[in-house]
Amino acid sequence: MNYAIEMNGITKIFPGIKANDKVTLQVVDKEIHALLGENGAGKSTLMSVLFGLYQPEEGFIKVRGKEVKITNPNIANELGIGMVHQHFKLVENFTVTENIILGAEPLDKFRRVDIDTAAKKVAEISKQYGLKVDPYSKIEDITVGMQQRVEILKMLYRDANILIFDEPTAVLTPQEIIELMKIMRDLVKEGKTIVLITHKLKEIKEVADRCTVLRRGKYIGTVDVASTSEKELAEMMVGRPVSFEVEKGISKPGKTICEIKGLNVLDNRKLPAVKDFTLNVKPGEIMCVAGIDGNGQTELIEALYGLRKVESGEILLNGENITNYSIRKRVESGIGHIPEDRHKYGLVLDFRLDANFVLLDYYKEAYQKHGLIKFDAILENSERLIKEFDVRSGKDSASMARTMSGGNQQKAIIAREIDRSPQLLIAAQPTRGLDVGAIEYIHKRLVEERDKGKAVLLISLELEEVLNVSDKIAVMYEGEIVGIVDAKKTSANELGLMMSGSTRGDVNVN
Repeated sequence: MNYAIEMNGITKIFPGIKANDKVTLQVVDKEIHALLGENGAGKSTLMSVLFGLYQPEEGFIKVRGKEVKITNPNIANELGIGMVHQHFKLVENFTVTENIILGAEPLDKFRRVDIDTAAKKVAEISKQYGLKVDPYSKIEDITVGMQQRVEILKMLYRDANILIFDEPTAVLTPQEIIELMKIMRDLVKEGKTIVLITHKLKEIKEVADRCTVLRRGKYIGTVDVASTSEKELAEMMVGRPVSFEVEKGISKPGKTICEIKGLNVLDNRKLPAVKDFTLNVKPGEIMCVAGIDGNGQTELIEALYGLRKVESGEILLNGENITNYSIRKRVESGIGHIPEDRHKYGLVLDFRLDANFVLLDYYKEAYQKHGLIKFDAILENSERLIKEFDVRSGKDSASMARTMSGGNQQKAIIAREIDRSPQLLIAAQPTRGLDVGAIEYIHKRLVEERDKGKAVLLISLELEEVLNVSDKIAVMYEGEIVGIVDAKKTSANELGLMMSGSTRGDVNVN
C-alpha cells in the first residue's frame, strides 16, 4: 500500500500532559483520512508535529516512504504539506492577499512585493475552488467564515499536495460545508491527499475513506468509514455510548424578559448590518437566531452585550432600557454571553484557567475582601467547575488558557457562563469545535437553564443544532428577520430556503 504519510510511535509531552502517547497514523496516498477524537485527545498536536510546529520526544515520520525530519513549517511546505489551522494564523490588519503570500512574497523586477500579480493568482484560485474572497479585503473586516477560506487559499497558493484540515467546518454554514466537501473530493481527484480533523461524524461519513480514532492521547484504531456506523465511531471516540437526541420536554415560556425593538447596527465598514431588528425573548424558552454567516448575527450579539454601538432602537431587559449600559452593568443586570470568538472575547489567553473563571466576578465579595483577592476561593471555584464540566488541561487550575485545546477553552467559557445562571444567556456557536460527548452535555445544560425559567438566545450556524435544541427559530437574512417559526413545525429544507432569502416565513415578534 502506498502511504503518503506514516507517523510511527509519536510521543509529544507538554508540562503535566502527554498529548500523544506512541501514536501511529498511516494515510494512504490520494485518500481523505479522518482523524477523530474528543477535545484534548491529541489530534491537533499530532498534526502540528507533522507540520513542524512541534518536535516529538519519540517516533519518526515518513513522507511518501522516505523518513524525514520536519523541524519547522517551511520544511513541511517544501515536502508539500499544508495545514489549515483551527485557530487562524492570520494578521488582522493585513489584506487577504498579504496574508496568503506571507513568507512566499513574489517580487517584481524592482525587487518590490508584487501585490497585484499575487492578488490575481489568489482570485484565480479562489474562483477555481469556489472560495469567493475579495483579495484586497482586510482580515479584520471579513467574517470568520471568510477567514477560514483565506486559510484554505493560503495552502492551495503554495501548491501543497498533502493537506491537513483542522476542524475546517467549525465556522462554515451548512451550504459552505457542502461546498467544502465537494472541494475536498475534487482535490483528491487532482491527486492530493487530505487529513481531516473533525468532531462531526456526519462529515466523516460523507467524505472520508478511512478514520483513525484517538482517545486521551492514545491510538484506539483505524476503521473503514463506509462499514462503520456513526454510533460505533462515537463510542470509539468517547469510550461509552452517546445519545444523538436532545432530550427536552415542552417549553413553558413566561412573559417576555428581553425586548429588542427596531435595532439598527453598523458593521466595521460603517454599513448597515442589523436593520430594524425586533424580537422578544422569553424565559423558559430557547429562541434561536439562525442564518448564513455574515448576515448580521455577529453585530447583533455584540450590540446586545455592549461590544458594539447601537445606532437606533432599544434593548429592554425586564422592562429596563439597557441600550447604553456598559458591559459590566449589563452583566449585573442578568446577561451572560458565550462569544463566537473565544480568543478575542471569551478568555484572557495569558491568564491561568482559575482566573478566567472569575473574569466577571473577581470584584465581588466571594472573591475579594477589602480589595485583596481571595485566591483560595478562586481556586476552589475553579476545581469545582473543572470537575463539573470536564475541562481538561495539563496543570488544571494553574494551566494558562493559551495552552489548552480549543474544545477545552470552549468548555471553560461555557462553564463560567452557565454556572452564573444569568436571566438571559446569549449563546453564540456554543458547541463550535466540541466533540459529540461535550455537545451532548452542553445541549443538556442549555435545556436545564431553560427549564429553570431562564431565557436562552442561541445563535448557531449548525442546522441540526438549531432544529434539535431550539423551541422557536428566528431566521436572519441581510440583517433582518425574515420569519419566526416553531422548531417542531419546520424542516432543514424550509430553514435553508429562508436563510438564503428566497422565501419568507410568518414574521412576528412572538
